[in-house]
Amino acid sequence: MDSDTEMHRKESSSENPDPVKAKCPPVLVDDVYLNGPTLDVNGAEDFIRESMRIITEDAVKKATDVREKVCEWHSPEDLKELLDLQLTDEGESDTRILERCRDAIRYSVKTTHPRFFNQLYAGMEPYSMVASFIIEALKPSLYTYEVSPVFTLVEDAVLRKMREVIGWKEGGDGIFNAGGSLSNMYAVNLARYHHCPDVKELGLSAVPRLVLFTSQECHYSISKAAAFLGIGTKNVYVVPSDNRGKMIPTALEELIQTAKSEGAVPFMVNATAGTTVLGAFDPIEEIADICEKHNLWLHVDACWGGAALMSAKHKHLLKGVHRANSVAWNPHKMLMACLQCCAFLVRDKTGLLQRCYSARASYLFQQDKFYDVSYDTGDKSVQCSRKPDAFKFWLMWKALGSKELEQRVDRAFAMAKYLAQEVKKREGFRLLMEPEYANVCFWYIPPSLRDLPDSTELWEKIHKVAPVVKERMMKKGSMMVGYQPHGDKANFFRMIIISPQMN
Repeated sequence: MDSDTEMHRKESSSENPDPVKAKCPPVLVDDVYLNGPTLDVNGAEDFIRESMRIITEDAVKKATDVREKVCEWHSPEDLKELLDLQLTDEGESDTRILERCRDAIRYSVKTTHPRFFNQLYAGMEPYSMVASFIIEALKPSLYTYEVSPVFTLVEDAVLRKMREVIGWKEGGDGIFNAGGSLSNMYAVNLARYHHCPDVKELGLSAVPRLVLFTSQECHYSISKAAAFLGIGTKNVYVVPSDNRGKMIPTALEELIQTAKSEGAVPFMVNATAGTTVLGAFDPIEEIADICEKHNLWLHVDACWGGAALMSAKHKHLLKGVHRANSVAWNPHKMLMACLQCCAFLVRDKTGLLQRCYSARASYLFQQDKFYDVSYDTGDKSVQCSRKPDAFKFWLMWKALGSKELEQRVDRAFAMAKYLAQEVKKREGFRLLMEPEYANVCFWYIPPSLRDLPDSTELWEKIHKVAPVVKERMMKKGSMMVGYQPHGDKANFFRMIIISPQMN
């Protein structure tokens, strides 16, 4: 596109309209011309078409090519200079803006690259990606049926299917939201409301000292939820886990009794299905027995591990999940829907979610509309504006079918098993434990340390290895793999094996 002759999108002819060409006399209000186009639609189409070409070539084709770099690393200060982040009074030409687009792609981490193993998501999903483009083009907001009819029905259909997969044959409720952390916050707040419904109107003065229970391996969002909701982090009782990272049910029972003896009121247990570091699954069936005995809300954080429910071979890892009161599940992880795509699902069928969060805004949720207002789902969300993230999962599921999704999960398990076997064979590598899920955790021991006796000094040296290796990989752009310490264990690599592009 020639920058000298291109039609600039941001040039507004309303600032100085040509009265000869205008179909009607200029209308001037507060020194602003109101008639005349403010957007050159043809120019906008040209820009979008050219930007899509760049996206296809650089963010899809090159970003998934194993011969390309995972990232082109620069320090924050250097990258600031390369990107020219300053915002100015005058806009730039489309040609320059397209260069900005290329730069944004060039210097970003390519999470769809076959050598990206750093997070609990990876790989390119074409159907979900197209769904994301459609969402951005239409700019829907999912609070009422009238403004988002298609996507309201899509979300309902996806939630129904996910509840069916969980095992709630008689229905339930749910909502997609902005992240697994928010799903867990929904759960804590809903459990508290279920236990003390007066808290919605009267606040914390209406409730006793409430405590909840979760394993030491749980996601940090549970403590954040307690802090955010005024429960307090010290009222999150941390249940010990075994050497595999699973919550110990007998320890849970003991802590519940301890809390009661202290005069506190237990109200909820959070079980984790797929812990972030080790990929462990808490024994849900046994935890459910304890929750029923003590009348506690059982929430299962299956943000990472929920995908196992799609597999007949591996769904046993979540045995008992149908007994949970609520479940968090992120299809954007192993199932590979585009970020973000996070569902919060509830077994309750009495409208508990609606009662807990409803504010009854009269400008949105009028009860005298000309259609069935039960499809206006926005009043059971803490958000107002909300993207139809379920569409990214729905279109992908429609394209692939449940069988292909199951194969995607089974392949991830098989790849993790294969990698663990190879780690055990290779000199200088030591497996932390046999993987239960797609988290393969191992140490790399350099040649200079391999003949040293096992000692505290040795592990102090091994602890320093992973950060150095990670830095070299990042600067070379060859691979991204996460690392972390765990308890008394020195830094080890945590490799997440889920991308179908990996071979």
